[in-house]
Amino acid sequence: MKSEELLEEFELLSDRIGVKIIKGKGDFTGGNCTINEEKVIVINNNKPIEQRLNILAKSFIEYDLDKLYIVPALRAYIDDCQTLGL
Repeated sequence: MKSEELLEEFELLSDRIGVKIIKGKGDFTGGNCTINEEKVIVINNNKPIEQRLNILAKSFIEYDLDKLYIVPALRAYIDDCQTLGL
């Protein structure tokens, strides 16, 4: 699966579990955050797509995804990031 497709799948997954993804530009890495008691994931659009995907994978590791159907390529990507500690 291409990087752009993985990014789209992450966005669909965030909609399914009710977590908002905020895209911004600036001097930050990104990750899980709470804004006004709402859980969000912040990603930096200035970073390469691979780095954004790694941030998203690390962020989703913190959620219980075991009972959700996730496209196999996306689940493998998340699992790989967790295993490799990226």
